[in-house]
Amino acid sequence: MKTQVAIIGAGPSGLMLNRYLAKHGIESIVIEDRSRDYVESRIRAGLLETQAVNLLEEIGVSDRLKKEGLEHEGIYLQIPGERKHINFKDLIGYTVWVYGQTEIQRDLDHACDAAGQEIHYEVTNVELHNTDSENPSVTFVDKDGNAQKIECAVIAGCDGFWGPSRKSIPGVEVGSFERVYPFGWLGVMADVAPSTDELIYARHPDGFAMHSMRSDKVSRLYLQVDPKDDIANWSDDRIWSELSKRMAVDGWELKTGPITEKSIVAMRSFVSGKLKHGRLFLVGDAGHIVPPTGAKGLNSAANDVRFLGEGLVDFFKKNDANLLNAYEDRAKETVWRVTHFSWWMTSMLHTMGDEFDNQLQLSQLKHLFKNKALQTNLAENYVGIR
Repeated sequence: MKTQVAIIGAGPSGLMLNRYLAKHGIESIVIEDRSRDYVESRIRAGLLETQAVNLLEEIGVSDRLKKEGLEHEGIYLQIPGERKHINFKDLIGYTVWVYGQTEIQRDLDHACDAAGQEIHYEVTNVELHNTDSENPSVTFVDKDGNAQKIECAVIAGCDGFWGPSRKSIPGVEVGSFERVYPFGWLGVMADVAPSTDELIYARHPDGFAMHSMRSDKVSRLYLQVDPKDDIANWSDDRIWSELSKRMAVDGWELKTGPITEKSIVAMRSFVSGKLKHGRLFLVGDAGHIVPPTGAKGLNSAANDVRFLGEGLVDFFKKNDANLLNAYEDRAKETVWRVTHFSWWMTSMLHTMGDEFDNQLQLSQLKHLFKNKALQTNLAENYVGIR
C-alpha cells in the first residue's frame, strides 16, 4: 500500500487528522489495533473547548454536536457551604460544549464511512521503519493474518500512550517529564438527569467531587479516591452517599439513579521528551497526558491535529516544510500551558498534604471567588483561548 500519510490509531485524534487532511486533498491510510466497536465504546472525555468545536466544524463532523450537545457558559467552583459560578461568556465571550467522546468517535467513523476511507482495524505487530528518512513505512499484520506494508512520506502516531509510535523514537525518554498524583478518580456514568445546569467542581475535606453530564438524561460524576482502591469496595449506595456529602450546599439536592458504569483511574501528567523524529510525529496521548481535572485531554489532541495538519498541508501542497518542522515547538508550547493549567486545577481542588496545604487551597479558592482577573485567567485557559 502507498499513501501520503500513514496514521497509527483510529481514535479521535487519528480520525480528526484524517478528516482534516482529506479536506485538503491529502491521502492517508489508518490502522488500529482494537476493533471498531471497542474504539467507539471507550468512555473518555466529554467537554470541548472553542478551538476543538471549530476544528470539528471545519472537518464537517459537528452537525450532531450542535443539535444534541450542551453549550455551557461556565462552571461552578465549590468549597463547603459556598458554590461560585464562573461565567466564561460574561468574562471573555466564549463557551464550551458538553458532548461525549463516544459520540465524537461515532461521528468521525460515519464521516470516514461516507468518504470510503481505508481503515484497518484489529491489526497486530505494528512496526515503524526508516522514520528519519524521506520514505518511512509501517508494517503490520491485518486481522486476517496477512502481512501488510504501508509506504508513505509521513507517519502520524495517534496511538496513545501505550502504542508503538513513541517507543520508535530513539532517546525519547530523555527530556520526558512525569508527575504521578497520590490520588485517583472514581468515575461513574448514571442514567439520571443532571442535578446541575453546568459542571460542578467541589473541594471538600474528604476529597474532591465533580458533577458533569453527557446529555439531559445521563450524568457523569467523579470522586477523589485512593488510586489503589478496589472498585468492588464502592457500592452504588456508598457512591451516591459520598457524592451527596461532598457536593452538599443549602437548597440543592443531588439526583440519584441507576449507575451503568464505574471505574477508578490514576491521575498523572506526562510530556514526552520528543514529539517528532524525522518524518514521525506524535499526536495527542502518544506524546502527552494530563489529569482530567481541566478537561484538556481531547482538546489538547485537537490542538496537535491543527498544528500537524497545517504543517502537512504546506508540505504537500506548497512544498514548504517550515511549518511541519515547527510542529514540535508549536505543540509543546500549548502542551505545557495545558499541563500547567491541569496541574493548577488539580492542586487547588484535591485534598492532599497537611493542614497548612489545606488552608492555602481554601485561601486560593476564596480569592478566586472574589477576583475577576483570576476568574478571567481561568476562563481563558478552560475555554482554550490562548
